[in-house]
Amino acid sequence: MTGALHTLSRSHLLSGTAADGQACMQGTWPASPPACTPIIVALPQAQPLTRISLSANYTIGAFHRPSTTCPTPSHPSPLPKPNPSPTLTLTPSRTTIRSDPPAMSPTADQAGVARATSLFQNAFSCPPTVAVAAPGRVNLIGEHVDYSEGFVFPLALEKNTYIVACPLPDDTQCHVVAGAFSDEPFSFTPGDTPFSPDTPGWVKYVKGMTAIYARNGHNIVPFRAVIVSDVPMGGGLSSSASLEMATGVLIEQLAGLQVDPADRAKMGQKCEHEFAGVPCGIMDQLISSKGQTGYALLIDCRSLDVKAVPLNDPNAVIVVADSNNKHELSGSEYPSRRAQCEVAAAKMAAKFPDKNVTHLRDCDMEMLQAVKEELDVETEKRARHAIQEDIRTLEAKTCLENGDLVRTGKLMHESHVSLRDLFEVSTPEIDALVDIAMGVDGVYGSRITGGGFGGCTVTLVAKKSVEALMQAFKEQYPEHNNNKEATVFATLAGDGARAVTELIPSA
Repeated sequence: MTGALHTLSRSHLLSGTAADGQACMQGTWPASPPACTPIIVALPQAQPLTRISLSANYTIGAFHRPSTTCPTPSHPSPLPKPNPSPTLTLTPSRTTIRSDPPAMSPTADQAGVARATSLFQNAFSCPPTVAVAAPGRVNLIGEHVDYSEGFVFPLALEKNTYIVACPLPDDTQCHVVAGAFSDEPFSFTPGDTPFSPDTPGWVKYVKGMTAIYARNGHNIVPFRAVIVSDVPMGGGLSSSASLEMATGVLIEQLAGLQVDPADRAKMGQKCEHEFAGVPCGIMDQLISSKGQTGYALLIDCRSLDVKAVPLNDPNAVIVVADSNNKHELSGSEYPSRRAQCEVAAAKMAAKFPDKNVTHLRDCDMEMLQAVKEELDVETEKRARHAIQEDIRTLEAKTCLENGDLVRTGKLMHESHVSLRDLFEVSTPEIDALVDIAMGVDGVYGSRITGGGFGGCTVTLVAKKSVEALMQAFKEQYPEHNNNKEATVFATLAGDGARAVTELIPSA
């Protein structure tokens, strides 16, 4: 049994799905069978199990194929007596099993691909043959630690960048339309070639990805393409990483490449560094590339190991609020903070040579205290945030796994306070959104998300309180933002970068 990790939820229905997608059995069981009572699930002889959902919380027991008949459950079973079949013994407990994740509703993808297809036909007078999508992201906790090789805990949004395209194997140019910027195609030579002086900013991400792929030995097939996106731009939800990962999947689809999602993310990060001039960490590209429907991903930014954590509490909702306010930056804010983190790590590496320190990930508060007098006030504050944020992030992952929403929310708000006071990347408008949210009954926690200096907040809230939260934002926020409202939406965890060619509307 393979696939994403699922926590089994309590209901009254026991069901399974065979490889051909047909239900292989159904039965009704008591809501609380005795703890020691096994439940025997009979599966058709020739079909492997691909998905199973259960009523209480069950542990997988023996998986075997009997020679004659299945054992009889100790409580009445409505199932007919099966032919010799493999059986799966399940015993009630609180645990998890591996199963295929539920399929995401294609409605949003269909709309995005249809919109891009219409623009493509208007621009090029022919239909596209390939469609891809890649999501934006929101980070629950773990901010400004990815470039210190720390831990982050994002989820992919259900908002995506969509690209539809067709290959031009006999051409030397790519011709691309971005619906948000222009109806006219911009043409460029793909691969690791110089940019023309008139290259728009958005094209740098697309051409940059063709350059990085070519540099890594991958074939680049020229193409016509149209890009549309549901990911808010400039809101700290990784619209640029979404575009990079969608472009990566497009390159792979056109050339028949098989690229590991983590390698795709690394190439996107390199593109961001080199062609956008942003010294970002790996989080944005990795969650856009590897996101899983229904899960937040705890990402180790050193090893790039990923742990999928179910977001399956029906009584909790994630709400994103875009402040619609972005402060003007000098361009040094992000690089200076990264440099300060590197300086602090270097001081601790020199002080503790036996600790093998390369990044703040390797440090603790005792080590920071030992070098405090060697650091300026700002640098010490940056390091303190990064060290404590890793601790908060790992605890938040454990709390979510255990269903402790109250503690998870407190950790999120502690993260915001640290980003506001120690890393100093918040703004009055963002602080207002967080304060408004924290004043609503049923809100577990709220924080800034993304790089900062504007952008968005993320709030964990009880389902019953979502309407009150939305109303509070609507009524209270405009007075903090020149009478402009925030853009607010609830989200589930969406899927990562993928091909969606089957959704291209038929002519």
